[in-house]
Formats: sequence, structure tokens, C-alpha cells
Amino acid sequence: MTDDERMRRIDDLLTHVWMVRTFLKHSEEAEEDEELAEVQRKLYDYTHSLGTAWTAQDSEAYLRQAKKKFHRLRQATEQFSEIQPEISTHMTFQMARRSLETAVAEVGPLLDGYEPS
Repeated sequence: MTDDERMRRIDDLLTHVWMVRTFLKHSEEAEEDEELAEVQRKLYDYTHSLGTAWTAQDSEAYLRQAKKKFHRLRQATEQFSEIQPEISTHMTFQMARRSLETAVAEVGPLLDGYEPS
């Protein structure tokens, strides 16, 4: 897989992260729960940090930044997975958790195999 293909696949997966972030941001639960609001902010920070490189279609900068900050995305995902049942057991929250976990699980191996040139 080329760096450009890797960047595009990661960005496709991050559309799921962005939608979960948007869902959380606009949920009443996030207004009432600081930990959930923190998860939403971490998801935003990760995806936002890649925007300049994506706009420039600079796969090296994109992948470098994505790998550098991946631990934060993984941490936010783990945090959401842990608190989600306490926040809400509604199917929408369960599906948001699953969507986030799935996307992040697929991004991880794409970054593990990346070495900057």
C-alpha cells in the first residue's frame, strides 16, 4: 500500500470517528457529563490535527501526524468504551461505541506499518 492509499484509507475510517464525535457533541449527555465531553474533544482534536495535511494532500505529513497522535485517539476510544454503559444503554450510544472501536481498530494497523521516508 502506498502512503497516499494509506492516508486515504485512514481518512475514510476517520469519517466514522467524526460522526461519533458529532453525535456526542450534540447529545444532552455530553452537556451533563464532563468525561463524555472530554472524549468528544479528544476525537475532534485528533481529526482536526490532520486537516492541513489532508487539504494539501501531503501523505507524509498526514501519516506522521496521525501516528504521532494515535495514542490519544486510542485513549479516547477506550475511555468512551468504558463509560458508555454508564452514560446510556440506548442503542444509539452502543452503535456509536462500536463504530468508534471498529474504525480505530482498523486505523491502528495502517499506522503500525508506516515508517516515514
